[in-house]
Amino acid sequence: MPRKALYLAISLLAFTGCASMDREAPSAPAEPAEPQETVTEAEPVAEEPVAEGSFRPEELYLLLTGEIAAQRGQYDVTLANYVEAARQTRDTGVIRRALLIAESLNNQEATRTLTNTWIEAAPYSQDARRAAAIQSLRDGDMEATLTELEQILNLGGDANFDSLAAMAPRLPADQQQELLRLFDELQERHPDNEEIRYSNALLQNLTGSPQTALDTLAPLLEQDPEFQPALVLQGEVLYDLGRTSEALQHLQTSSRRYPDNRQLGTLYARILVNEDELRAAQDEFARLAERFPDEPGLRLSWALVAIENGELDLAREQLERLTRSRQYSSQAYYYLGQVAEQEGNDDKAITLYEQVTEGTHYYPALSRAAELRARDGDLDAALEQIRSVRAANPDDAANLWLTEVNLLQSLDRHDMAVETANEALAAYPENQSLLYARSMSHEKLDNIDQALADLNTMVALAPDNSTALNALGYVLTVHTERLSEARTYIERALTLEPENPAILDSMGWVLFRQGDTEGALEYLRRAYEIYPDPEIAAHYGEVLWQTDQQAQARVIWERALDDDPDHELLLETLDRLDIDDL
Repeated sequence: MPRKALYLAISLLAFTGCASMDREAPSAPAEPAEPQETVTEAEPVAEEPVAEGSFRPEELYLLLTGEIAAQRGQYDVTLANYVEAARQTRDTGVIRRALLIAESLNNQEATRTLTNTWIEAAPYSQDARRAAAIQSLRDGDMEATLTELEQILNLGGDANFDSLAAMAPRLPADQQQELLRLFDELQERHPDNEEIRYSNALLQNLTGSPQTALDTLAPLLEQDPEFQPALVLQGEVLYDLGRTSEALQHLQTSSRRYPDNRQLGTLYARILVNEDELRAAQDEFARLAERFPDEPGLRLSWALVAIENGELDLAREQLERLTRSRQYSSQAYYYLGQVAEQEGNDDKAITLYEQVTEGTHYYPALSRAAELRARDGDLDAALEQIRSVRAANPDDAANLWLTEVNLLQSLDRHDMAVETANEALAAYPENQSLLYARSMSHEKLDNIDQALADLNTMVALAPDNSTALNALGYVLTVHTERLSEARTYIERALTLEPENPAILDSMGWVLFRQGDTEGALEYLRRAYEIYPDPEIAAHYGEVLWQTDQQAQARVIWERALDDDPDHELLLETLDRLDIDDL
């Protein structure tokens, strides 16, 4: 039986053999999802039961014929019968089942009809109001959504206003503004409600007004200093405002005061990582992992920070424990492979990478295993491994073609990479990743016209592809005198991603080539502060050198050489400038 048919059959079997049901008696309320695990839930108010009554023959007939239709795969008939049965019986059990069917078939019209029927049949049902809120949200009616949530609040239930606020980043700008207005009005009607004030602050922060959010939180925390969701949000807002030391102090104090609040500790540890306080972050993740042993993600974070700190034995111990976790086993094997690589044990690393069988780390693991084989002198075996996986997984063929191209590029086999990309693009001519990969190999082979052709194709297919725009501008900058054209592409990319260090680097370099050293330094400085990789360091150092800031240039280059002593562009820059005393 198809999966959908099985699902419907299971749902419908609940009615088999039933000749009588409570007409208005509510089923057990569904558990609401909690976006913030520490939000205090109100006790649900019991709905008034009503007298039992038997289904009339015509109503029972609708249900039974609906069930038979489902077994035959005639789901439209099933749904129609259940909608009509819901209308006739006004039975909450029938309505719930009908909604399940409508949801499984993604029939919004039926869902809307059934929701209205439920509200009419049980106007004081919190579950009915939740269903109405969800439907209003789908319809884009923010005001109706909040009205239904407020009804749940008035009925004594948990309205989950924070869930709605958390959705704001996914909404269009006009709906975000409407939601802000509606939450302000809601807060005015319920000035003492902590959940509403907290949710409003959450919404304000998520829509780009952290200071307003902080101002909204202040009276809430003055009223209730122990309202923990607000303490979490306060730490996040302080950090968003750039008040880093204050945020860290607040979160350290709060996480020690409330050691069972995982969110406080996790946010504290994450900010420590962001601020490169890796030793303190490791200690915090260790505390959290031991306190919350059933949260394997914390143990994974502990292990990853330990790797960064060079504590490979500790990382290995934690990762080996995670290999027994169904959710995190693939990640654990991948990072165990990373540890083995750092220890110089390529054979063990390959074995570990091959145990990654799913998830986002599958292709990186396959790539690493293949590259290690190739670097050990067995390129044919590495390619055969990728090709066999590709043959067995035709739905992932494009990604696996890319894996093969990337492998060849990592070995500087750009001629083979181009040939492989040609073969892949014959099957997937508009694949952006393959086009980009081929363009980069063409550039390495000094086939500049071909590289530009691929990048122009990418931009034609996806005009807002910032990666393609930036690459096109950068290749033009480095290999041609078409600097004005190059700058136009880079500026477009920068508009799309104003804080992307690669694009900032390109902007700085084209300005330098145009003779604007002051502007170049500003962009390159920003790029280097965000991501001090050797390529950016090469450019930044050269502009510093050319503007008589040789001492600072040397510092930048020395740091880059420490990170990557064999970086091609960095070495070429130093050789061209005749710098041989670093």
